[in-house]
Amino acid sequence: MTPDPKTVNENGRSPVRWLTDPFAAMGRKAINWVNNLGASTIFVSLAVLKIFRPKQLMKVLEQLWLIGAGSVPIIILVGLFTGMVLGLQSYHALVKFGSQGALGTLVALCVPVAGAANWTITQNAHDQGQDVDLVPAVLVGAVISTLLTFPLAFPFQASAHDVGLLAMLGAGQLAIPCVLSVLCARILKAPEMSLLALLEVIFGILLAWVGANEVPTQAVLAGGALVIGALLVNEIIGWRQRA
Repeated sequence: MTPDPKTVNENGRSPVRWLTDPFAAMGRKAINWVNNLGASTIFVSLAVLKIFRPKQLMKVLEQLWLIGAGSVPIIILVGLFTGMVLGLQSYHALVKFGSQGALGTLVALCVPVAGAANWTITQNAHDQGQDVDLVPAVLVGAVISTLLTFPLAFPFQASAHDVGLLAMLGAGQLAIPCVLSVLCARILKAPEMSLLALLEVIFGILLAWVGANEVPTQAVLAGGALVIGALLVNEIIGWRQRA
């Protein structure tokens, strides 16, 4: 005898329900997905139609300006305090392992990472025909650095000769090279900029060697030779690719 489809098992469900429930679940999911897709399409369509209205377009541009350029001071403030908190927490974490001296290395590591990201964004914008002028950012960075280090200069015991040397150092070694690097970042790739930035360390050691008779160690000379060799290899590969 064939079993009655309406027969109920121990769990209160008929055999037919056991066979149809999986398909019903898949059907409900498909219907929900289609409903969500339709609702999203309607929402996006209405948003686009309302954005491109004559009166609404100015409000959108105003919000873009407010959220974008208007939030720069907030971004700077949040980035400043976030960096200080991360530095403080990293210091306490490194103290537990007796490696607090590595905090300076960790901060120094953030500099080339941030520089590479900055140069990459600048070059991509240049490739798309949108040159980003980051020269004012050099001035902003100098002002922030001055404000942070100003309390450490007390009680201002530097002589006029020392102040003159510091002014020459700030203009010749920091301001002008930073502006030139920002301008070159529009064309040169991030790896090339990073390698060129390492030349500052090499020339600094060379000037200390020639001017102050500070003889570098063999490890320093080997590192400088490695950087110069990497630059030469990079340029040779670039010449061959252009040829």
